[in-house]
Amino acid sequence: MLLLEIDGLTYGAGDKTILDDFSMTIEPSEVHALLGTNGTGKSTLAYLIMGCEGYMPSSGEIIFEGKTINTLKIQERSKLGITMAWQEPVRFEGISVSDYLRLKNKDINPSYYLEMVGLHPELYLHRMVDKSLSGGERKRIELASILALNPKLAILDEPDSGIDMLSTQDIVNVISAFKDNGSSVLLITHREEIVLIADRASQICNGKIVCTGNPDKVAEYYKSRKCFVCDGEVCAYV
Repeated sequence: MLLLEIDGLTYGAGDKTILDDFSMTIEPSEVHALLGTNGTGKSTLAYLIMGCEGYMPSSGEIIFEGKTINTLKIQERSKLGITMAWQEPVRFEGISVSDYLRLKNKDINPSYYLEMVGLHPELYLHRMVDKSLSGGERKRIELASILALNPKLAILDEPDSGIDMLSTQDIVNVISAFKDNGSSVLLITHREEIVLIADRASQICNGKIVCTGNPDKVAEYYKSRKCFVCDGEVCAYV
């Protein structure tokens, strides 16, 4: 059974269509990269899957483990095992990093999850989640908190973005950690080199998937913009 199926999803804001009859799938334990330039609807898709307030498709279905979840609230989707790392780190302040990582589960070992995102526990466990942390540090800590949730589906929205962005190797390490935990990952990015981490990749353009397949082939198409037939799941290249 598919973990996630997006079937004919359409969403617009005002008179602008952002997603247009959009369809894609994610398998259990799969890393699926969604590649596209800014403004193509990548983050909007993430918000729709997560069930963020104000985001409701005008048509189509979001199906998770065989059940339509269109009407479920964000908290209900979280309980099903869907979670998201936002493009901008969450502005949650006033507690220690150790307590932040234990918010959902008091029994976890926070040191283990900090190590998984490349942070030395002895340097970070007792630091406060506040402005003393850089953007990259906050992003790593948020990723550690999501790993601690052991989600079925983790949506990573542009983990390589920002002034203090994570390196490609950082992202490889984080993705490996999610896979080791048995999670599927929807990896959203605008950089073709990042999709090579994935098991499968799709390119989005004007709110639609234009091709899905082997990550290196999708990255090649993204760079060249050459494609003559997109037949269902596989794109034909020239």
